[in-house]
Amino acid sequence: MITSNSQTSQPLWKSFVNPGWVIAALLAIAFSWFAITWLSPWQLNKDHDIKERNQRIEAAFEADPVDVSTILASGYTPSKEWTRVTMTGHYNPDSEILLRLRPVDGTPAFQSLVAFTLDSGDTILVNRGWVPAAEGGTRVPPLDSVPTGNTTLSAMLRTSDPATETAPLEDQGFTMVQAIDTAHIAELTSQDLVSPYAQLLSDQPGVLNPIPLPMLDRGNHLSYGLQWIAFGIMAPAGLAYFIYSEIRERRRYRDEQREMESLTSTSGDSAAGPPDESAPSTTPAPAAPARARYGQSRKNPWAEKGPKGF
Repeated sequence: MITSNSQTSQPLWKSFVNPGWVIAALLAIAFSWFAITWLSPWQLNKDHDIKERNQRIEAAFEADPVDVSTILASGYTPSKEWTRVTMTGHYNPDSEILLRLRPVDGTPAFQSLVAFTLDSGDTILVNRGWVPAAEGGTRVPPLDSVPTGNTTLSAMLRTSDPATETAPLEDQGFTMVQAIDTAHIAELTSQDLVSPYAQLLSDQPGVLNPIPLPMLDRGNHLSYGLQWIAFGIMAPAGLAYFIYSEIRERRRYRDEQREMESLTSTSGDSAAGPPDESAPSTTPAPAAPARARYGQSRKNPWAEKGPKGF
């Protein structure tokens, strides 16, 4: 009974100061922080970037192409990516480099990158398109050569890929890279390339299979971002619900214990009430003297004669 009283009188909050509840609280807080501050912004930023890209592509096809020299003279910025441009000049066939390990529509492919010198004197890298890899995705198939002499091309400006530390590969008579990093390719080809590169559209001189444009679809990144926010809110909310349920059960248990103790005390007091006078006494009566037991028929002769006896 003393143990029960000590348990029911203990503050409820002390019941949660144990390793199990502390670890659960720390995990819920850590998950909530990670989901809301990292996972959700990661998906929402991807949705924002895709939305901006789609808007630039749509705007590019609604506007007329501009001369690439005009954009280069004013300074290229990533906000001008996907702009349709025209450029006049000539290919530099000796500067061809292949981009590897970048499938197109799920097909192993090689992409042809060739420097193109503009009439203005600038040199820009041109992505001629792609060809499917041969022999299980490792062999370079025969490539069509670039046209000679001056030519006019229609293309879309693209931003250079981030720099990579992967060394170029010399294989099958080609220099191969894994990223369209114009600064790195400029060093490999000894060409003074401008920052952006040009991605050829279909039906252009020297094009192979043109790189397909991205689908103008935002995907599921927005919903994923909102889901991570919801998960980040649900984790501590779920923990709070379990704590509330535990407190409710402990209070119910405490009330039941108090009620049981009250009933036990009441029944004990009733059993120890005033004695019933109508009930026969169980106290043994004092033993009767011998004279009372045997009556007064026998007399003491000495008592009748007095103190002197005679």
